[in-house]
Amino acid sequence: MMGGEVMRKRSAELFAEAQRCLPGGVNSPVRAFRAVGGHPIFVDRAEGSRITDVDGNVYIDFVGSWGPLILGHAHPRLVRALKKAVERGTSYGAPTELEVTLARMLIEALPSVEMVRFVNSGTEAVMSALRVARAYTNRDKIVKFAGCYHGHADSLLVKAGSGALTLGVPNSSGVPEPVARETISARYNDLDQVREIMQAVGREVACVIVEPVAGNMGVVPPRAGFLEGLRELTLAYRALLIFDEVITGFRVGYGGAQGLYGVRPDLTCLGKIIGGGLPVGAYGGRREIMEQVAPLGRVYQAGTLSGNPLAMTAGIETLTLLRDGGIYRDLEERGRMFTEGITETYQRAHLTCCLNRVGSMMTLFFGKGPVEGDRDLERVDSRRYAAFFHGMLDRGVNFPPSQFEAAFLSAAHSVQDVAVSIDAARETLQGLVTGG
Repeated sequence: MMGGEVMRKRSAELFAEAQRCLPGGVNSPVRAFRAVGGHPIFVDRAEGSRITDVDGNVYIDFVGSWGPLILGHAHPRLVRALKKAVERGTSYGAPTELEVTLARMLIEALPSVEMVRFVNSGTEAVMSALRVARAYTNRDKIVKFAGCYHGHADSLLVKAGSGALTLGVPNSSGVPEPVARETISARYNDLDQVREIMQAVGREVACVIVEPVAGNMGVVPPRAGFLEGLRELTLAYRALLIFDEVITGFRVGYGGAQGLYGVRPDLTCLGKIIGGGLPVGAYGGRREIMEQVAPLGRVYQAGTLSGNPLAMTAGIETLTLLRDGGIYRDLEERGRMFTEGITETYQRAHLTCCLNRVGSMMTLFFGKGPVEGDRDLERVDSRRYAAFFHGMLDRGVNFPPSQFEAAFLSAAHSVQDVAVSIDAARETLQGLVTGG
């Protein structure tokens, strides 16, 4: 067992310094540990399934840069490819063959995508996809779901998930009311409510956007028929269906969630894994929709670093390794092992918990299940999760510093890693019961 705060002196010093020059000391809110207390660990290096902080402490990592690192940290093949790529230059501001190669791979993997545009983040991908949907349909309203997070574009920070839930701020300051009024927020997994919305204003709705597996209120899978119902409703009202697969794309399977559930959206937003850990985003869909984008159409969107050769290289290498499917079989095996071990552990400790998992993404909720939407989060005990988080961290296991974030397995996690983590969870959960 690791020692705790005294073993993280340099991280504490760096966080104090960071707070003088960065808002909250971080560049993304959840990293600040506000939801769990204490100060964040500052990472020095990472390899495989482990990260090492600036104090020399080593942790089995279940954050994985929030999902992109499905192969683990610093995969040797990616490192070799990136070293060669950087020697040829870091950015050109001109087309490369790499962009064409990765675009073809995405189109081959996702039947709903006939053309794709690369951008630099998931937020940028979603923002652009919404603009295309509005232009294509000549409508303004969008429907999103409470608890689903699609980045920090103005029109989507309405009952946002993850960070906004963690911070207790349901609507971000700085978002104009007229923009927010064009966004209708529905309850995830509540198809009847969506039906009512579409009956009322469906002819004004440009698109319905959804995380096909919610990953930003913790992992929440779709109920049977929910995604299919969204597809039927959007077709009936001639609105577009957008899948935000920034997390699920190439995470829950090579064909993404749309392949897993057999539902074909009109537009798909991607990020994370398609850049192999480098900054990236993409949006794509049917040809006639994507031809609205400049220079073919009148929807303007541009980016200096879009299609960056380093991100394209990492994405190509990552997808090449994922393509044969063997990694997904291993991830499912590890995920099942983890689920069974954790479930047995909290049941033996007589704790009321619920573990949601889809493939290699999962969340342990401290509260009565099932957790199927944002309203169920009212039963969740975030304080108990905070105690669990710190107990695991002290035992050398890094979980997300928020009850409302997904944990991720990678191909680098061995059976032994999972077993050690289950043992750490057993000690931690027992400590929650006994007060130790």
